[in-house]
Amino acid sequence: MNKDIKIYIAGHRGLIGSAIYSECHSRGYRNLIVKDHRELDLTDSHAVETFFENNRPDYVFLAAGKVGGIIQNQETPADFLTENLKIQLNVIESAQKFSVKKLILFGSSCMYPRECLQAMSEDMLLTAKPEPTSLPYATAKLAGLQLCDAFNRQYGTQFISVIPNSVFGPFDNFDPKSGHVLSALIRRIHEAKQQQLPYVELWGTGSPRREFVFSSDVAKAVLTIMASDTEQLEVPLNISSGDEYSIKELSEMIQATVGYDGEIRWDTSKPDGAPRKLLDSTRLRKLGWQPETSFLDGLKETYRWYKESYSDASD
Repeated sequence: MNKDIKIYIAGHRGLIGSAIYSECHSRGYRNLIVKDHRELDLTDSHAVETFFENNRPDYVFLAAGKVGGIIQNQETPADFLTENLKIQLNVIESAQKFSVKKLILFGSSCMYPRECLQAMSEDMLLTAKPEPTSLPYATAKLAGLQLCDAFNRQYGTQFISVIPNSVFGPFDNFDPKSGHVLSALIRRIHEAKQQQLPYVELWGTGSPRREFVFSSDVAKAVLTIMASDTEQLEVPLNISSGDEYSIKELSEMIQATVGYDGEIRWDTSKPDGAPRKLLDSTRLRKLGWQPETSFLDGLKETYRWYKESYSDASD
């Protein structure tokens, strides 16, 4: 890709968007367009249209949206559904209207059916109902996938949906209530160490299995896609690493990384979520992409960033 093309990264302060920004910058792309929520409300259709009219980006990475864990999905389902639907529709409509060459929309592995053959390939989408605890978010993301497909068929656009598995890394949300499992566990276990607690109690049984992919590897994946011939590309595309662990195994690895000597207990009255989410990334790997960061290296980097970035997290 030409280094002078205009690239708009929606959600550049978040986990995935920040990794894309960093990767684009390191590769020498000079025209990176970013706006935070105070500067541009993506749920406001008029504001989004005006932004696209004034800036005319060539490529768009749509990594903005409302995300969170099981607790927040259960407490604010309407927010998850409406905010993500508005953002996707507003950006996709304006991208088509102002002739964006390529757009990448980020989906989620929660879009897949709860009971699904593992590893999950893209053709398994919409074959059954997603996990109930994340259904509002999954519904919005499935609608985004359908929007991309519909616009491609009707207008000849190249709007590409990608589905990363559980992404982790710097700039993640470490709130125990609204964060995803890995980042929330880092904070819970780190704070237990700080407070010298004899044990930390976690939700569920610890038996569900999750596959994790480091944020910088996701950024490299979507730049590989953008640079490829996408006219005949089979979409959507999963982004996965093969690094799969049970939540119990994950908590033990975080415990070792943090250096917490207490006990981990499980509140089995709380929900587990989907039993397993392993993705098949054969389509993407045909383009030459491979993950580069080992899980343990990524975990150490994420914990280091958390301690440096949260004032109350320093030892």
